[in-house]
Amino acid sequence: MLTTAPNLPDPDGFYAALIALHEGRDEAESQAINARLVLILANHIGDRKVLAEAMALAAGTDGKG
Repeated sequence: MLTTAPNLPDPDGFYAALIALHEGRDEAESQAINARLVLILANHIGDRKVLAEAMALAAGTDGKG
């Protein structure tokens, strides 16, 4: 089951690091970084059901709104 409750010890710090990752890069570079990051994290999760839940939530088709 996908964890949707807050789960990061420092969400603001993570957000700042994510934004910093994109500084000085053009749109194509940022999109490539995001795609690689998604694939790296998906591999880490390794559970297709959880990943399907996450994709549905990101697409707004999770049935909750």
